[in-house]
Amino acid sequence: MKSWKISLFILVFVILLSVLAGFFVYPRYFGSKYLPWRLGLDLVGGTSLVYQVDLSGIPADRHDDTVAGLKEVIEKRVNIFGVTEPKVTIAQKGDNYELLVDLAGVKDLKEAVRLIGETPILDFREVVQIDDQIVYVPTELTGRYIKSANIAFDQLNKPIVTLEFNEEGAKLFEEITARNVGKPLAIFLDNEIKDAPIVQEKITGGRAQISGGGAGFSADEARTLVERFNAGALAAPIKLINQRTVSPTAATDALRDIITAGLIGTALVALFMIIYYRLFGIFAVLALSIYAVLALALFKVIPNFTMTLAGIAGFILSIGMAVDANILIFERTKEEKKRGLAREEAIEEGFRRAWPSIRDSNMSTIITSAILYYFTTSFVKGFALTLGLGVLVSMFSAILITRTMLRVFLEKNGKTA
Repeated sequence: MKSWKISLFILVFVILLSVLAGFFVYPRYFGSKYLPWRLGLDLVGGTSLVYQVDLSGIPADRHDDTVAGLKEVIEKRVNIFGVTEPKVTIAQKGDNYELLVDLAGVKDLKEAVRLIGETPILDFREVVQIDDQIVYVPTELTGRYIKSANIAFDQLNKPIVTLEFNEEGAKLFEEITARNVGKPLAIFLDNEIKDAPIVQEKITGGRAQISGGGAGFSADEARTLVERFNAGALAAPIKLINQRTVSPTAATDALRDIITAGLIGTALVALFMIIYYRLFGIFAVLALSIYAVLALALFKVIPNFTMTLAGIAGFILSIGMAVDANILIFERTKEEKKRGLAREEAIEEGFRRAWPSIRDSNMSTIITSAILYYFTTSFVKGFALTLGLGVLVSMFSAILITRTMLRVFLEKNGKTA
C-alpha cells in the first residue's frame, strides 16, 4: 500500500507538471507572453544571407578569433533591425570562412543587408621600418573590442570620435601602446588611415580617440560613425555571396503541413497501440501525450534555441522512439505472463528485462545526435538537438510515467482500479 501511495503521488505530480507545461508551450497562453516560441525563417519567413570573410590581411593564427569576433558583431548589429531571433553561424570550407545569417521575420531586408555591409572595419596598426619603407602591421586590436563610442570635440572645437574598449580590448591597447612609446600608432577605418598619433606613454583605462586625420570629421560623419561603432565594428571585410528568401506564406504552409502530418502519424500510432495492446495501449498513449508536452516545454526553455522545420521533424521522430520503448516493455510483459507470472510480477519483470534494449537503442541514437550537432551546421543542428533531447525525455516517459500508471491503476489490491 505504501508503494502504491508513492506511485500515486508521483503520477499526480507528473500530471500537474504536464498541465502547466501545456499552458507554457501553447502559443495563446502565458508561455507566449513571457517566453514566446523562437521560430526559424522556414516557419515565419525571412531571408538567409551568406557572407564570405576576407582574411587576407589577418595572420593565420588569428583567423578563428577574427571570425568569432565578426559573428558577435553581426549578431549585435542585426538585433537593431527588429529581426525575430537572428541566427548567425560560422561555416568553414578548407581555409575559407563563411558567415550564415538567418533573418527571420525581417521587416526591411534591403536596409538590413545594406547596413550589415556598411558596418565599419576598424583596426590599429603598428608602424615598422622595413627596407627604408614604412609598413603598417595589423595588431590584434580591432573593432571587435569596442564597448562604446561617443562624439567629443577637440581644442579647436572639431568633432572627434572617442572609443572605450571592453576589458580584453583595454588590455590589448595597453600592451600595444607600451611597446610603441615614441612611435606612431595608426588607426585604420575601412582600410584607410584616419589617424596616426604618436604614443607618448603607455595608455591604461582602455580609451582612445580618432580625429579623422588632417581633414577631420564633419559632425554628421562623426555621428554616423559613432552609431555604427556602437552597433558593432567588423574585424575583417565581408562580402555577400548568396541570398535565399522564404515568403511568410510558404513558411506558414510548410508549418501547417508538417504539423498536420505529425498529428495524423501520432494518431495512427495511438490507434494501433490501443487496438493491439488494449488497456496497456491506453496507458502508453497517455504517457506519450505527457512526453510530448514535457519535451516541447524543454525545447522552449533552452537558451537561444530556434525551432525550425528540421527541429520539428526530429521531435516527431523521437515520438516514434518513445512508442518503440513501450512496445518492448509490453511484449516482455506478455512473455512473462505466458511463463506463468502474476500480472504485477510480469509487469515489473517486463520493465526490468526490456530496459537493456531500450537503453542501448536510445543511447546509440543520442550518440548519433551528438555527433550531428557538434560536427554539422545550420538546420541539421536543430534536427539533432530535438531528436537527442526527445529521446532522453522518451526514456523518462517509458520507464517512469508508463510504469507509474501501471502501478497505480493495475496493482492496487491486485485488480484493475
